[in-house]
Amino acid sequence: MENINQEIHKAFEVIQNGGIILYPTDTVWGIGCDATNEEAVKKIYALKQREETKSMIVLMNGEKMMYNVFKEIPEVAWQILDLSEKPTTLLLDNPRNVAANLIGADKSLGVRIVKEPFCFKLLERLKKPLVSTSANVSGMFSPKSFKEITPEIINGVDYVVNLHREKICDKPSTIIKLTNDNQVKIIRK
Repeated sequence: MENINQEIHKAFEVIQNGGIILYPTDTVWGIGCDATNEEAVKKIYALKQREETKSMIVLMNGEKMMYNVFKEIPEVAWQILDLSEKPTTLLLDNPRNVAANLIGADKSLGVRIVKEPFCFKLLERLKKPLVSTSANVSGMFSPKSFKEITPEIINGVDYVVNLHREKICDKPSTIIKLTNDNQVKIIRK
């Protein structure tokens, strides 16, 4: 029997202690950690065998968390989020209060506001953003379900969340780049 509160508690404990988790998101299974902990972020880069120049996104649970990370958020960002029918990641300029190794070379950070209950409640408890990157070694295919995640990834994290293991995710999020001077560019539909 899945117990969401128990899983939130276990994941929270691991993240608070600098660990990394494997967890279901509103899109695909992700590898995550406290987005303010540079050492934990390094563990994810190492597990994914990914260059630190390839940034990862963070999940947030609302406006308050967004403004804690971004001093300026273009008005169009809120319009896009309100109108999006599927999960949408926004690349926004000049983040702060996150690990430096999460910020892209162009001084941007990808963020997605989640509604999925497990992620939302975990973020509520953490009170800080959560890293989210696909559960695969860099360059390999992104798993659409828990069954497709390789043992290398499963064994490389500190905790595997025991929820939604049967769920199949067919698509990652849409990615839209927004600059503070109001330029909009669709990166992935």
